[in-house]
Parts: sequence; C-alpha cells; structure tokens
Amino acid sequence: LSWIIFLYLPGLPHVPLVKRKSLRQNLRENGLLEDFLKQHPRNPASKYFPKEAATLAATEGLENYKDVSYFGTISIGTPPQEFTVIFDTGSSNLWVPSTYCSSLACSDHNRFNPEDSSTYEATSESISITYGTGSMTGVLRYNTVRVSTCWLTTSSCPAPGPASGDPGGHIPSSFLYYAPFDGILGLAYPSISSSGATPVFDNIWDQGLVSQDLFSVYLSSDDESGSMVIFSGIDSSYYSGSLCWVPVSEEAYWQITVDSITMNGESIACSGGCQAIVDTGTSLLAGPPSAIDNIQSYIGASEDYSSEAVISCSSIDSLPDIVFTINGVEFHLSPSAYILEEDDSCISGFEGMDLDTSSGELWILGDVFIRQYFTIFDRANNQICLAPVA
Repeated sequence: LSWIIFLYLPGLPHVPLVKRKSLRQNLRENGLLEDFLKQHPRNPASKYFPKEAATLAATEGLENYKDVSYFGTISIGTPPQEFTVIFDTGSSNLWVPSTYCSSLACSDHNRFNPEDSSTYEATSESISITYGTGSMTGVLRYNTVRVSTCWLTTSSCPAPGPASGDPGGHIPSSFLYYAPFDGILGLAYPSISSSGATPVFDNIWDQGLVSQDLFSVYLSSDDESGSMVIFSGIDSSYYSGSLCWVPVSEEAYWQITVDSITMNGESIACSGGCQAIVDTGTSLLAGPPSAIDNIQSYIGASEDYSSEAVISCSSIDSLPDIVFTINGVEFHLSPSAYILEEDDSCISGFEGMDLDTSSGELWILGDVFIRQYFTIFDRANNQICLAPVA
C-alpha cells in the first residue's frame, strides 16, 4: 500500500503539546497509586529491547507511560476523528483504541469508529499491547492520519479491541481508565517498529513533502501550554547558546554515548562511558539500579510507602547539579530540574532500570532532561542535537 502526504499550510508543521496531570498523579488523587505500584512494579526496562523483537507482535508496556505529562492531538479517518497521543521517541508504532474495545480502560477515551471513516481498511494481522497483567488485542488497520498540517493516507495504525482471554473485553487492570492519553505516536527508527509498519515521520519524509529529515522537541517546564514538536525544522526561539551535535550510536532508539555522569566533580555513575536513549515517552531519568541507589543516597532521597523516592523540599537549594558529559560537552541538570515538586511533596527524578545490553550500561534521558535542553532528532545524519532551552 502506498503512502501519500498532503501539506496544506505553509511553514513548518508544528504540533502543540499540552501539559496535563500524569497517570501517576491521577491515580494518587483517586487513592489508587499504592495498589497500582504493587501490581505494576517499576520496570522502565520492559519498554526497551524486547527479547523476541524479531517475532514479537507490538508489545508496549503502558505502565511505563504513567509519569508522562505532555500530549498532542492527531486526527485519524475521513472525516477526521481526534485523539490525544504521546509523541514518543522511544517507540515507533502509532496506535489508538477502537470502538471494538469495550473494556473499562477504553470506555473513557476517544475510540476510533471504523464505520464512520470512508478511508478505513482492515487487515488480518493481529497485534497485542501489553498492560502488565494482561493484554489488549486488536488488528492492524490502514487509514488517513493527520499530524499538524500533514495528511497521511493508508497509514498503518493498530486499533486495539477486546482484551485477550476476557470475553467481556475488559483489560485486567482498570487503572488505565485514568490515563490522560488515548494512544501513542512513535518517533523512533523503523527497525523497532512492530508488524512492519512504517513510522509516521518516515512517511512524511519519504513523500518529499518536508525539506529536512529531522524533527525537534521543546518541553516547557512550567506552563500547561507552549511545548512543541516541530517536524522538519529548528526554531531558534526555543533555545539559547550553541547547538551540540551528538552521533547516534545505534539506529533503533535515539541512542547516544555518554562520557560520564558526575556530581560535585565526583563520578557518580557511567564510569568509563555508557549508552543513553533520549526518550520523550519517559518522564524520569532511568539507569542501572546500583547507580541510581548511589545518586538517591547522595541527594538524601528515601522510599515512601508507595516506593517513590522522596526528598525534603527544604533541601533542594543545597543539592548539587548532576552533570552528563556528552561528546565532550557538559550538560548540567540543577536540583530544581531533577527534583519534581508535586503538591506538598518532592520526588526524585531518578529511577532504577534493570537492563543488560550488548553495549553495556544503559540510561534513559527522559523529560526531566529534555525540559532543560531543546532536542533535535536528525534522521538525515543520524544524530541528536542538544541546546539549553531559552
């Protein structure tokens, strides 16, 4: 099937992102966070490098999106049906729920109705999306997709249906009822796309309708609005200082090499270098459990009743920066960046991730990092660019 994109408006396609309460915050407000964390222990590693990637039919551990708070809008179908999605540089598929999903988790979200779309085309290819204690299954479908001013026709989009093993179609965990997003739009490399689907941005570029094979991301620290994904462009109003280009070390995720991680001039982790994935679909900074334990101890964080690493808010001003040296350049994160203030509590922005890779120690640079650095994802040259936000 061919892919066609129409660019209707002049200028670069911009997708505004809205900052909302995360799934974690919604669960806490509804008294469900402790139960959620018991049933879904922290495991950011489940999102990356699945053991059977060659044969796996699209598995996404959605509990790993519980801290994400930036969302954008896309449209699918003819006439268009709108959905709120995470623009995720840590995955490559696009999916939204359909009206065939009758579970509680789907019931409070926008669902794609194929009967209302004249451009809908189903396939017989199944897909499974894992939720930690069960799965939602569906079928790979083709339809028109609108991202900003770009229209993609016959775009592959998994549309989940009833849950596997549940005749009533209910997902075993109803926690996702509180998720502030409908689906995921992946922006990583095609090599990790499940079911052979071509990622959205690849199709935008393949049709020759944008001038540069790159996109950039700005995440606002404070405002509910103002965050942005810019396709095929770099907006200098979002950053200050010079641009630092970093080669991608593996063309799957947006993976780069980190030289060192220090605090107060002392090596705190990544001694001798390590790998890191720059991921807009992960909120925190994740790394090997032993390294994270060192950092939590260094900043005085301790676990609370819900296994969250909390710290006294009064100590933030006395904490040091954490410094990631990347391609010979130091990238500083201040305590106000890596300590998250929620209501009356302060939470560490670091979490452990137990994952061994062929390239050694792996870190995830999530939104805690990206909020401080305007990030350009350059597919043409397989590199990432970082610059301090304006």
